[in-house]
Amino acid sequence: MLFQLYGSTVATQLLGLCLVFLGLILLNELGRTKFGGVLVFFVVPAALTVYFIVAAIGKNSFASDWYVITHMGGWFHYAKLYAATIGCIGFIFLARKWTALGKAQWFKCWPFIIVGINILIAVASDFESAAKGGLTGGWWVSNEGVFLYGGWWNLLNGIAGIINIVCMTGWFGVYSSKKTGKLETQDMLWPDMTWMFILAYDVWNFEYTYLNLPTHTWYCGLALLLAPTFAASFWNKGGWIQNRAFILSIWCMFAQVVPFQLTRPFSVLPSLYAGALPTYAGTGVNAGKTVSAAEHMWEKATELYAAGNTHGALVDKAIADMNITADPRAQGIIAVLALVINVCVLAAIIKKAKATKTNPYMKEIWKGTKDFEEAMARAE
Repeated sequence: MLFQLYGSTVATQLLGLCLVFLGLILLNELGRTKFGGVLVFFVVPAALTVYFIVAAIGKNSFASDWYVITHMGGWFHYAKLYAATIGCIGFIFLARKWTALGKAQWFKCWPFIIVGINILIAVASDFESAAKGGLTGGWWVSNEGVFLYGGWWNLLNGIAGIINIVCMTGWFGVYSSKKTGKLETQDMLWPDMTWMFILAYDVWNFEYTYLNLPTHTWYCGLALLLAPTFAASFWNKGGWIQNRAFILSIWCMFAQVVPFQLTRPFSVLPSLYAGALPTYAGTGVNAGKTVSAAEHMWEKATELYAAGNTHGALVDKAIADMNITADPRAQGIIAVLALVINVCVLAAIIKKAKATKTNPYMKEIWKGTKDFEEAMARAE
């Protein structure tokens, strides 16, 4: 199994997944409208920025126990939130051709640039984990308060991520969809991003979250990848990358301030943490409480990290004290799958480019395919 679904909370764990999936779908639909796009990706991030500044000012006093300080204060969460949101704003400018920037031909490569940067950040995380865990596998503690089990699987997935960047074709083949409805729904379309790339990206990115964000991956891996792919498959043809960016940004804003994915009865652990109990006695700020396994591991990991113990005997002892043993089998299988799929997609691109004598990056190579033509039928 990929995940540990406990008997007494399995219903709420599945409910949590469904709620996140449906919530992201609905908010993505709101973001596709003119008013909703401004609200979700301009107004809300501005309000959150004020909140984050206030939290930073009071981190040693009135805000010391705020979730955004205790759990989400690391640079990575903020970098991901703002990088995703900046990407969304660029997509909206392209979709609606706002200002000279949104109409510029050279700016059409913005989706490739921002997606490539985000993939490279993830690749760096994979390589870091492989280096700290060792190729044969080993526990270490990240600055986000997570026990990670790095190994050769991280190396393979990092390589798959690099190949995935090369699998993005038709960099300048970006279009605006026709406006629909009174709310002026309009999308940025990238028709050359067909089902093959989506599959390669989804498997690679799921493995990235499974390896590097394991206590969140039930939501930030599974739900966050299913939602944009579902929308693109059934109604927003050609708009998958916009769906993905919108949904990622929305989730990052939500997860930064709402302690949802670590708390019982909604938290879910991957199979890596074999032997983990459903609950533990809380420590520190949670002393006297019963907490989820994910929350308890965060408590122990942050204690170790604060003391400068990020790997070695003390980390191994903390894991053993929680009755946990590493089970990286799923990590290895998915890493191999991610690499194989991305290599196959790249091979298909090379074959198509040679057959049509087309530069797959400066020109679109999937013209005539079902996915491409369905997307173009929506274009202005």
